[in-house]
Amino acid sequence: MSLATEILVRWAPIMRTVEIRSGEKGRFEISLDGKPVFSKASSGRFPEPGEVARTFEKSLGPPLEWRES
Repeated sequence: MSLATEILVRWAPIMRTVEIRSGEKGRFEISLDGKPVFSKASSGRFPEPGEVARTFEKSLGPPLEWRES
């Protein structure tokens, strides 16, 4: 599952904005509602699987049951 999918299927209805940016020199940054969540430049690495979701859960609460099965 991609990072974007992991985030969107859990919290899409309650997020105002989420940005996942990549760019020059391996830049990779994630922000939630304008606040930085993860930066490869600061950490020196890409996020581990589930790491960003755990950070989002601290801000947004547990994943929502908003999609039909």
